[in-house]
Amino acid sequence: MYKLKKASFILLIIFLFSFSIIGCTQNSSTSSKEDKKQVESVKNTTYPLKIKDSLNREVTIEKEPKKVISIAPNVTETIYALNKEDTLIGRTDFCTYPKEASKIQSIGGLTNPNIEKITNLKPDIVIASNHFREQDLKKLEELNIKVIVLSGPESFESTYDIIRNVGKILNANDKANSIVSNMIKKVDYVKEKVKGKGTPTTYYIVSFGKSGDFTAGKDTFVDTMITTAGGKNAASDVTGWKYSLEKLIEKNPDIIICSNKFNSKNEIKVQEGYKDLDAVKKDKLFEIDEDIINRQGPRLADGLEALAKIIHPDAFK
Repeated sequence: MYKLKKASFILLIIFLFSFSIIGCTQNSSTSSKEDKKQVESVKNTTYPLKIKDSLNREVTIEKEPKKVISIAPNVTETIYALNKEDTLIGRTDFCTYPKEASKIQSIGGLTNPNIEKITNLKPDIVIASNHFREQDLKKLEELNIKVIVLSGPESFESTYDIIRNVGKILNANDKANSIVSNMIKKVDYVKEKVKGKGTPTTYYIVSFGKSGDFTAGKDTFVDTMITTAGGKNAASDVTGWKYSLEKLIEKNPDIIICSNKFNSKNEIKVQEGYKDLDAVKKDKLFEIDEDIINRQGPRLADGLEALAKIIHPDAFK
């Protein structure tokens, strides 16, 4: 059962977050660029608001939205972080954080939202992200439902832009800039903590077993996260997600990280090939909440810190 769930999960990750086609890197100018944005005066949003979304569409929002539907987990998280959860009237089945979000009516899945439910809720605006299908956008536009798509390359800078744009739409600019500022500080803090600490080889498990061995190759954002957290991706010799048990055994990484879902850690400990790896035998197999390292939301910097604490625990004592 676990293997089937994980196989589906792989496809979901690839489809939702497009990691396999994006190679993101953090450069030394990131902080300075973001700092310039931070010094801009914080003002209340003036409506009507014209904003260009990620599909290069100019969307006009006539007045401050009071009824919002989120079709992306990272957008839902952002709405809560902005203290604008009172505007949220609809979310997807996958919008599971914070736990209070489960009380909001679901409008279906990420790639198959229920158009009728969305229509019946009469939202002021629908906010979507990377996974949103063009056919659903057209259906909603035909029904005169305003939709804005906020997505972009998997990077911290893109995440900051998404948070700021949600803040602008919901008239929460001050809070959005505060969130971004704190994220930037945490990213810089982590970088400083792991600086000069060495780079233990780290293997991130997406899936294993009969469904195949899958990890994060060198062109994925998870690779960037591992590198920024002070590790060396053991799978940096491949692109995309497919790997092999033979390569993994050959690499014999210092650290292995898996999801804290689906009881994966216990299964890895007895999995043929994996159970004999040094990292497993030396208790260097760790779990992490996968959502905080692959969602373009307010917890992404927390995800970086969590990775760094696994890779370099001594640096944070």
